[in-house]
Amino acid sequence: MSDDIMQYDVLIVGAGPAGLGAAIRLKQLALAEGRELSVCILEKGAEVGAHILSGAVIDPKALAELFPDWQAKGAPLKTAVTTDEMWLLSEGGGFKLPPALLPPLMHNDGMYIASLGELCRWLGTEAEALGVEIYAGFSAAAPVYDAEGQMIGIRTGEMGLDRDGNPTDRHVPGMEIHAAYTLVAEGARGSLSKQIEAQFNLRGESGDSKYALGIKEVWRVAKDKHRPGHVQHTLGWPLDASTGGGSFLYHYGDNLVSIGFVTHLDYANPRLSPFDVMQRFKTHPNIRTLLEDGERIGYGARAINAGGLQALPQLAFPGGALLGCSAGFLNVPRIKGSHTAMKSGMLAAEATFAAIVEGRTHDVLSAYPAAIKASWVWQELELVRNVKPYLSRWGEYGAMLLGGLDMWLGTFGIKLPWTLKHTGADHNSLKPAAAQAKPVPVKFDGKLTFDRLSSLALANLQHEHSQPIHLKLTDPSLAVRYNLAEFDSPEQYYCPAGVYEIVNKDTTPALQINAQNCVHCKTCDIKDPLQNIVWTLPEGGSGPQYAGM
Repeated sequence: MSDDIMQYDVLIVGAGPAGLGAAIRLKQLALAEGRELSVCILEKGAEVGAHILSGAVIDPKALAELFPDWQAKGAPLKTAVTTDEMWLLSEGGGFKLPPALLPPLMHNDGMYIASLGELCRWLGTEAEALGVEIYAGFSAAAPVYDAEGQMIGIRTGEMGLDRDGNPTDRHVPGMEIHAAYTLVAEGARGSLSKQIEAQFNLRGESGDSKYALGIKEVWRVAKDKHRPGHVQHTLGWPLDASTGGGSFLYHYGDNLVSIGFVTHLDYANPRLSPFDVMQRFKTHPNIRTLLEDGERIGYGARAINAGGLQALPQLAFPGGALLGCSAGFLNVPRIKGSHTAMKSGMLAAEATFAAIVEGRTHDVLSAYPAAIKASWVWQELELVRNVKPYLSRWGEYGAMLLGGLDMWLGTFGIKLPWTLKHTGADHNSLKPAAAQAKPVPVKFDGKLTFDRLSSLALANLQHEHSQPIHLKLTDPSLAVRYNLAEFDSPEQYYCPAGVYEIVNKDTTPALQINAQNCVHCKTCDIKDPLQNIVWTLPEGGSGPQYAGM
């Protein structure tokens, strides 16, 4: 390990909307006060935006607060929403819900369809113009604490190790980066966040979070089928009523369509494959007609937060704070989180800057959670706080009825007196495979539906095969002795990248881990029934190199 230590006023982990929003706001405040302030962002992707994946219909509310002139500055939000539909699907048909029935929060007036990755690249350019130092391809492997237990920075991951962890001729040792405050914005189920949560017991009151897996494709469709600004969401088929989830379909750009499916990870059937659900969804007559004669040009997957306010950890700890999806600010029914993430970063920046001006370091930024609770972020999430618990308890239709009523009452200022707790961690929801029906396999035709490996070719994976496997088994024997025996190895079904396979070695079943396929979605770290699979950081720059996602 290198003895090198770099020192900054503020260190930010992750160049997503939250991290970039925080960095830009810090520099804006410093410029307004005429102060020098050193700000550094570490991004594990090979470049800013490489690991960013979202639908995305973007609410520009926070962006307009950060840059009131964002349109004049050329922010890549070009396609305004023009039409907005919500469908309830059956296998061969469905019906469109009357717009008047949907609570105002569920409408997309004033929103923009875009690539969140492209927006982050633009924000990165703006941040660097303000003097923010961005280091892409560097992972924040572990927190660094002082003798008092305060977080004083991070240690970066080593590079150039062989499969057994030995240095090669391209070895680059890790180093420490210290700062007065470290703001963690690495996305949902971040590996650094997990370590910090355990160190400071940040989930002592909130408990486990809840998650969903979003799988997305980008298609270029025939010009006569393209409807710029059209937004469509669906509920129902191909999921059953007891499993949460739904689709999104957004028309934007040069005959482009973002299409995807979100499956909540508290499902019970261990053989359920969110990847297959996504592929089957495209065979619906309404969707098939749109995509026929089109070309699939992008693929990716990412776990997203679904816990809402009830699952928020303590946001501030000695030496830093959790921002964006590292904390869990996604609005579940809206399937939107970039605006709340960016605003959380801005509020954390304001609390951090005030502390530095006062000469403080490494203490608890208590002004940050207080600012969140006083902001529109909290008001928005409070309005939908019971939707996910309704879904977990009473399924899709119960959540539609009760959640819709809850949101309508909130619109008129009537707050129901209860906030429901979540029913438990997602990894505890599986039932033994023997008691569950086997899903009908999807037939991949290579035109409309595709297998995992051909999909991965569109994720532009970069992964040094000789590096240590970053997907760890705490007890390797459990993979066969428990997961295979009880649940038919659910990891081979829920992984959207074909990382996990059951193979025969000398006629004995064994789990094979194809770590080079990993798209960093984190689903295995969430859904494994005994939490035996631990997602750790591979070399910086590894993983997908998403373009336009």
